Amino acid sequence: MSTEDQRAPRSLAAALRARDDTSLAALLRARPDLITPVPTDLTQLATRAGTRASVVRALERLDRFALQTAEALAVAGDPATYAELLGLMAGDARDRAVVDALPGALTALREQALVWGDEGNLRLVRTALELLAPSAQHPSPTGLGPSVREATAGMSPGRIQELVAAAGLPSTHDSVSAVGALTALFTHRKKMAALLAKAPADSVDVLKRLMWGPPYGQVTADPAARLRWLLDRGLLLPTAPGTVVLPREVALHLREGRAHRTAEPVPPTVEPVATHRPQVVDATAAGQAYTTLATVEELLKDWHEGGPAVLRAGGLSVRDLKRTAVALDVSEPMAAFWVELAYAAGLLASDGEADERYAATPEYDEWLERPPSDRWAQLAQAWLAATRTSGVVGGRDLKERALSALGPGLDRSAAPEVRHRVLTLLAGLPEGAVPDPEAVLARLRWERPLRGAQGQQGPQGQQGQQGQQGQQAAQGAQGDDDLRSRLARWTLTEAELLGVTGRGALSAHGRALLGARSAPRPPATATPTPTPTAQDDPTGRSGPAGPAGPGDKLPAPHRAAAAAGSTATPLSPPEQAVATAAAARLLAPLLPEPLDHVLLQADLTAVAPGPLRRPLADVLSVLADVESKGGATVYRFTPGSVRRALDAGRSASDLHAFLTEHSRTPIPQPLAYLIDDVARRHGHLRVGAASAYVRCDDDALLNEILADKRAAALRLRRLAPTVLATQADPAALLDGLRAMGFAPAAESAEGDVLITRAHAHRTPPRTAPEPVPDGPPVPDTTLLTAAIRAIRAGDLAATTPRKPTEDAAPLAPGELPRTSSAETLATMQAAVLTGEALWIGYVNAEGTASQRVIAPVRVEGGFVTAYDHTADEVRTYPLHRITGVAELADD
Repeated sequence: MSTEDQRAPRSLAAALRARDDTSLAALLRARPDLITPVPTDLTQLATRAGTRASVVRALERLDRFALQTAEALAVAGDPATYAELLGLMAGDARDRAVVDALPGALTALREQALVWGDEGNLRLVRTALELLAPSAQHPSPTGLGPSVREATAGMSPGRIQELVAAAGLPSTHDSVSAVGALTALFTHRKKMAALLAKAPADSVDVLKRLMWGPPYGQVTADPAARLRWLLDRGLLLPTAPGTVVLPREVALHLREGRAHRTAEPVPPTVEPVATHRPQVVDATAAGQAYTTLATVEELLKDWHEGGPAVLRAGGLSVRDLKRTAVALDVSEPMAAFWVELAYAAGLLASDGEADERYAATPEYDEWLERPPSDRWAQLAQAWLAATRTSGVVGGRDLKERALSALGPGLDRSAAPEVRHRVLTLLAGLPEGAVPDPEAVLARLRWERPLRGAQGQQGPQGQQGQQGQQGQQAAQGAQGDDDLRSRLARWTLTEAELLGVTGRGALSAHGRALLGARSAPRPPATATPTPTPTAQDDPTGRSGPAGPAGPGDKLPAPHRAAAAAGSTATPLSPPEQAVATAAAARLLAPLLPEPLDHVLLQADLTAVAPGPLRRPLADVLSVLADVESKGGATVYRFTPGSVRRALDAGRSASDLHAFLTEHSRTPIPQPLAYLIDDVARRHGHLRVGAASAYVRCDDDALLNEILADKRAAALRLRRLAPTVLATQADPAALLDGLRAMGFAPAAESAEGDVLITRAHAHRTPPRTAPEPVPDGPPVPDTTLLTAAIRAIRAGDLAATTPRKPTEDAAPLAPGELPRTSSAETLATMQAAVLTGEALWIGYVNAEGTASQRVIAPVRVEGGFVTAYDHTADEVRTYPLHRITGVAELADD
């Protein structure tokens, strides 16, 4: 093969074959679906890289300028030259920013194996061309229509000659040359300008209305004069009865050569709109982190004895979500977020019983014993990696079923990537800087224009969007329907709720959680740093540069985008564990120390000036009701709350001693009287099971109950002077008497007072829900090295020259050799004596076929032992699994 042939590969497989291992590793890292399973050779890798599903996934991960470059190639010639592509992107004016950024975009497309060929023969892979090229079914995002050749494909030769004559061109002998003459006229700037100078003004207006799309228009059977002038000269071509189209060449002339109305080579910058002192940001975020812990504890304390029932279809009912929102004093969307956060962290799950209910898991008890900073770090890490998205609760799935909290259908695989990317953009600002949310959304739309709600179906998802609407979708103007934009908005809100950010700026512990540097970073307008190489990035996430070409030296704008995009990749589990521990260490000194005291006040309230230690908080939550929360929590003592403490086995003296020990102020007289009064009456009445009965040594008190009109619903009757009975169950009787103002106590069958303590209902051990991956996982360095080695070896076996045989037909690429068992054995035995290498076809126990180059060492017992050049090791193969054998060419 000549040097010139090597520079101009004839296929994608040949282009991949010319890459080095570093470039192949970058391709497999960027498109991990290509490695599952590992291709047998580079031809199979190229075939897989051209499949529709893989190409759609690769297109969805392009930034806007790279996608615009691919769209321009789709409307250029096949193959196209670099000069032709530059003209489509930069126009006749040669926009300097586009000229500088185009080599980097082209390199990105090459590295993704979406484009191959040298500067004189640039080719978009066939599947991408089919997806992006304009057609009547789905217009191009560029707004361009078919070329003259495509639009005149079904036109009669006579009509074509009429167009040529009307345009002032000499007639030709065939339609092909006539179409070529029209194309040459429409692409010649001076001649086209002279032709349009003769056009009526209203005819030019028609062309200008169509030039940016949609390129199609409607005409009547008898068109107006302005339309007739255009139709006669081929400036508008009929495509169907009553429909005309503006040829691509005419539109490009009117656009001054540009394929897009606006090329966007530079990503939108994320500028700060406000700046706070980092200490204020960290303190605010720490306060929110404490609120997060308190809210999750309050939620699971509310579900302590068993939470809401699980719907038959899974999840919480709307009524239970509303009840939870009232208990937490938050809105329903916020309640859904807290519930999903606890679920993602493995702190709550369904108990799996016949009457299935939600409850805390055993992990929750372990979580409570950890330091506050570690508890927050566990929640934040779970949120960062979760694919379950509470923001879609209340919406509908594709089958119009309601989406409920904790139910199915809430996973959005793009959520972790969007969260990391949003926080990375915040980390790129100086410490304490608050970004404009709309600027963040604009940056995300530029980075992934096809990954929104409209783009998730791939480029074909734009079907039905005609003209300007499709063009706007391609340009990222997708509005609130864009899934990534909604995920980004939710990320900003949830990060503030969790305490990852404070006052809109990323906190120090939030920066550590992301694995970013804690030192201030330069503004977005500073000179960007070069794209990191595989040696610069110890995690191996940043891909190396591709083969030599016009994009080897990335221009500054594209280089900045690539560098920023690489940091958005989520950390590996070991790296995330280290980052989470660092975040916990930074947060720990910012959280308030738990207190061991309260301040009792004369209005039957107690004020906790900060978080309380767990034993004190647990007892106080039984003895009093929470009246208000915030920096200081206010508890209120009521007869019901005091009775609740007495029911739990505490005596009046125990309560006095407890309050005396933990109050910095003396026990107010009203509170002491309340405790003594409730304790004096507590247990005077005894309720047991008859269905239920009431007994009391004071028959006058029982007479008072019977005479009370409120007792009518209980249907009490006297069995003895000191005993009343009812058909109601004991719990209903207890509630009824307490509502009447009495303080009854439940008793056992032996007549002892029952001590009622909250029963902690726990689920069996449960694991946290696994995030739903967004496609195959990115392979690690070890897997990449082994896969590339196997692909190279398989490609060597597939392309190694074989000796031609007289009676055997030449094999197609990838086809295994076929020889008889006797011929295979004889060839193997001869190769053992001569030491020559052989080419074999082999089918393993799983039925996978492969080609291998081996050097046989020994043949015996139905097995051949040989050095396998493909695997670079000595292996033993059963002869019955070898499909055939062929000798290698002498060279």
